[in-house]
Amino acid sequence: MESIYFFLYTFFVYFKSMLKIGILASTNGTDLPYLFDGGIEGVSFECLISNKKECGAMQKASSRGVLTYFISAKGKSREEFDQEAVNILKEKNVDLVLLVGFMRIISPIFVQAFKNKILNVHPSLLPSFAGGMDSNVHEDVLSKGCKVSGATVHFVSEEVDEGAILLQEVTKIKNNDTADTLKARVQKLEQEMLKSAIIAFRDDKVYFENNIAKIKNDN
Repeated sequence: MESIYFFLYTFFVYFKSMLKIGILASTNGTDLPYLFDGGIEGVSFECLISNKKECGAMQKASSRGVLTYFISAKGKSREEFDQEAVNILKEKNVDLVLLVGFMRIISPIFVQAFKNKILNVHPSLLPSFAGGMDSNVHEDVLSKGCKVSGATVHFVSEEVDEGAILLQEVTKIKNNDTADTLKARVQKLEQEMLKSAIIAFRDDKVYFENNIAKIKNDN
């Protein structure tokens, strides 16, 4: 009997401590297989919500057993759309929300519902090239003659691309780079940073100091 109680206790503690993640996506979801298949312990991908019914992100999530939800934006205000998404995420008791290629600007309703628990990945070194999306960002970086680019994982605030920066990584621009080749390298940075951010949240190492987001080190 004691062994049964121990099993039940261990089962309860394990699932209670799991970091539950919800994802919002609109595009191909290139970064998602790296996260889903990355063997990140102590993490549960509870659901993926999209405003695009047939997007690659939906297919990648569904093929891995992650629950998917399509919310049509037709005839809805931003607030109405976001409230539907918030209801789903709250129902799933989500601890952290990831925006991965989500092509909508979220409203204050959403930001307040998950304050300091929403992370976005942006394909540039913010605050440079804020407000751009997808390949347009890489085209702008190259057209300006930048010598480096990179990616940023940042908290989502009520102002677009202005939330506290959590992680950044850099890649050098090559002479023969195109928007596509630069995008491919930046996406690899995005994947590594998203994984690192998830692990930091799981281990309760994310904190703020003077409105600057930081990750505790082990030293």
